[in-house]
Amino acid sequence: MHAGTHTRLLAAALAAAFTLAACGGGGTETNADGTVSFTVAVIEPDITTVPILAAIDAVRQAGHEVKVVELAEPELAIEGLAKGDYAISAEATSPALIAIQQDAPIKIIADVIGNQWAVYGKSGIAGCDDLNGRPFGIFSEGAVATAMVKEWVGAQCGAGKKPNYLTIGGSDVRAQALLAGEIDATPLEISDVVTLEASGKTGFTQVVDFGKSLPDVHPQTVYANAEFIGEHKDVTQAFVTALVQEHKKINADPRYLVGLVAKYLPDEEAGSVAEVAKRYVDAKLFDAAALTDQNMQGTIDFFARAGVLEKGLKASDAADLSFVKAAA
Repeated sequence: MHAGTHTRLLAAALAAAFTLAACGGGGTETNADGTVSFTVAVIEPDITTVPILAAIDAVRQAGHEVKVVELAEPELAIEGLAKGDYAISAEATSPALIAIQQDAPIKIIADVIGNQWAVYGKSGIAGCDDLNGRPFGIFSEGAVATAMVKEWVGAQCGAGKKPNYLTIGGSDVRAQALLAGEIDATPLEISDVVTLEASGKTGFTQVVDFGKSLPDVHPQTVYANAEFIGEHKDVTQAFVTALVQEHKKINADPRYLVGLVAKYLPDEEAGSVAEVAKRYVDAKLFDAAALTDQNMQGTIDFFARAGVLEKGLKASDAADLSFVKAAA
């Protein structure tokens, strides 16, 4: 989906959400004993989600009632946040920023994971110029990894040179396409790089690491309904503090993350989880308190350059970083 189409569709959904919100969202209740009942939306939980689930359990242990719903797309979570049906969600940053620019009552409050994207290619692909006219797998035209790739191509490839972009699907599907020789390169997440290496096939190489070239871009963040965090600062702080602590435990020992995956995602293949966890920790990707005014603005500016956002959005309008500052 093109970024402009993506923006228009989300804007239309938000317009409907705002109409419903005017009639009152019913997602949060304050109980007689002062505890709060609310809902958190998660998007297709994976290894990056389990610290969030552990933080939710910490909030439950404090007496609050937290319902977790699983959704297929971040846009559904954004719509629910705008209506007040959900208090908190976490996934792709760009839909949240699009919504905020459309005046949705949403604030980014913490980081989920740092920029883990990197381009991997088959043997002989050493740089951007080697990809001219070559089959290059992407998830979609509007995906954040595609935006990173196209900015890199524009800056690093020679004049008029660019890959032949092929829309294939998720990171795992594209890793398999790279293994099968159907494409010459593609952006991958760490878990799929581990799968690629475990295949036994050799000759694949990292072409560019966006975590190093675009360190201020934070593709996955935690965001919340602005009214919820305004009215329930103590509960929001408890959640963010718990998430920061979960990330600290992971960074102290990657085996802690392996244990969280076993608890919250028992169907996950255990063999590769330990290696994926180690690489997350080695790359220092888990840090819920990593967001700053500077890198939040850097993330916004990146999406504006990519045509996902209109220029002019400020970090102070998009994020409330008081909770991570208090938790750090």
